[in-house]
Amino acid sequence: MRLSGSWQSVWDDRILEWMRENEGTGTPKEVHDSGLVRVSRTQIGRRMKKLAEHGLLTHVGNGAYVITEEGKAYLDEEYDAEEGVYIDSENGVSEPSSPAEPETNDV
Repeated sequence: MRLSGSWQSVWDDRILEWMRENEGTGTPKEVHDSGLVRVSRTQIGRRMKKLAEHGLLTHVGNGAYVITEEGKAYLDEEYDAEEGVYIDSENGVSEPSSPAEPETNDV
């Protein structure tokens, strides 16, 4: 069972599913035009922004978003969106997600 956040709406799972099925990237217009999410394009944009605020999507500019590893793990029931932690299914223990390490250019 997916562990959704109290901040999520009924449409968020559909948006994330669409994003993963479409090579992990998309815009509110593309999601709306797919017919999978039956709310306005504006509402889809708001939800995508909220998903990005909580680390399940990343805004990459020009209205486009990509699904994050946390977003994929949430869909696979391996991430608790309320707590922002990965779930260890063997032990039922949650592990905090760690932000990506910044790249260094060692010369």
